Parts: sequence; structure tokens; C-alpha cells
Amino acid sequence: METSDDAGVYRIGETCALVETADIITPLVDDPFTFGRIAAANALSDVYAMGGTPRTAMNLAFFPACALPVEVLAQILAGGAAMMEEAGVCLVGGHTVEDDELKYGLAVTGLIDPGRIIRNSTARPGDRLFLTKPLGTGIVTTAIKGEMASAALEAEAVRWMTMLNSRAAAIMEECAVSACTDVTGFGLLGHASEMARGAGVTIRLRAREIPLIAGVRELVADGLVPAGCYRNRDYCLPYVAGASAADDALLPFCDPQTSGGLLVALPAGEAGRFLRMAAERGVFVAEIGEAVESREFPLELV
Repeated sequence: METSDDAGVYRIGETCALVETADIITPLVDDPFTFGRIAAANALSDVYAMGGTPRTAMNLAFFPACALPVEVLAQILAGGAAMMEEAGVCLVGGHTVEDDELKYGLAVTGLIDPGRIIRNSTARPGDRLFLTKPLGTGIVTTAIKGEMASAALEAEAVRWMTMLNSRAAAIMEECAVSACTDVTGFGLLGHASEMARGAGVTIRLRAREIPLIAGVRELVADGLVPAGCYRNRDYCLPYVAGASAADDALLPFCDPQTSGGLLVALPAGEAGRFLRMAAERGVFVAEIGEAVESREFPLELV
């Protein structure tokens, strides 16, 4: 907990440990089945980020029974079940609470070899940094709620949010990964600052090489920015060299992601292999920076 890692790990034997996590979100899209898929993929991501394999999950649903028909809940749970089936995860129960606001997520249990746990705090100077999904889902879903997103843009955001991190995680595990975290509610800069501070390094990010969903910068210019994005920027300012509260160019990098990609640190000697394997298996990967010896600030944007 001291380094804000993605999940808890509990050893149950010499070669086996449990990976435990839970995540619940509010709706991002109108279609309940799609919302269920997104919420399930989002919850499963923490296990992949630790290097574990999710095995079982329990539904956690909060439902306004007086305001919405029960068929909506059925569709949400069906979407979650479809994503769990894709991930090879067994649904073992759950709990539903009547609530004024609709929310859904999972409590997930995975398995891992205790000797192969991947932390968010073990990057080393010289490591190269990779991101496995573009940023911008928080900004796009804000536009969706404001009816300012095109159907094509919504479909693109949904495609990324319903993409499991399992294939990217499998590749990094084959490449002697140094550290990993998934990019979710604290945005890229928030999670990268945790990685840097936990490891005692400075992470240098190349702003022009950080991938964004097409159209995100235009949405920022139109003011379609979630409140969480501004909060993340305010939080990250003390950790970023030369950062300014008036710099809107930082906003996409502070965007709170739902079911975001993995931020992976790899030794330089493994980087080429990682990129080749990703290309061969059709997994999106962008190299966005490197870790260097600790400097005045944990993060540098160049």
C-alpha cells in the first residue's frame, strides 16, 4: 500500500499467491451491455498489471430499482459476464444494493507465482517506458455525456475500453519487465509519478510520442474536460518539472482513464524484443519515455 500498487497479493504457498482487487464505476455510455463490458475489463486490469492471471470474480452492483427497469441491470450483468468469459474468468457470485446512483464493477481474484510479482515501484535507471493504449477515454466520455461526440469517436473509445490488457501483459512477462502499472483514474502523469517516486527515479516522458485517441485535443479546446482531469493536474503539478496550472497541454496526460492501458518499464535490452512481439501479435504499444537517475522532480516532460 505504501507505493499505491494496483492489487494486493497474499501468499498461500511456495509457488502460489492470490491477487486481490475490486473496482466499481458509474456508467460511461448509454448502452447497459457495453457498460457492463467496460466495467468488467476495468476491474480485471489490476490483476494483469501485477503479472497475475484473473481466475474468479464477484459482481458488485448498485442499482436504482425505482428509477430504472430491472432489465437494465440484467443487461449490465450480461455484459460483465461476456467480458469475464472472454478473459477465462469464472463468475462465483456477487451482491446487489439498491442505491440512488447506478454503479457496477467486480471483486476479482487472480493467481500468481510469488517470485514473479510485477510491482509499480521497481523501475530502474535506463529502463524504457511503453504505453499499451492511447489516452483520452475520460475526455471522450465527457463529450458523450454532453452529446458532443460523434458515433465514430464513441465507438473508438469503447473499442479501447473493452480491450483486455491480457495480451499486452503476456508479452511484458516474456520480456523481463522491470515494473508495470495500469493507467486508470489518476491519469498517465498520476500513475507515472507513483512509479517514479516508488522506485526513486525520474521518469522522462516524450510528450509528442504519447498516443491520444484521435480528436481528443479538439475536445479539450472545446472545454469538454472532466473535473477529474483538472484535479489530477493539480495533484501532479508538484511532481512535474516546469509544470504550470495554466498549461492546458497537460490535460490529456492527466485525463482519468477507464480500462486504460499498461504503463510498462523494460530494460533497454528488452525493448526491441517487446516491440517486435507486440507487432507480431497485433498488440498496440507506443514507446513514450525512459527512466533516469533521480533528479529534482519525479517527472519530466520533454
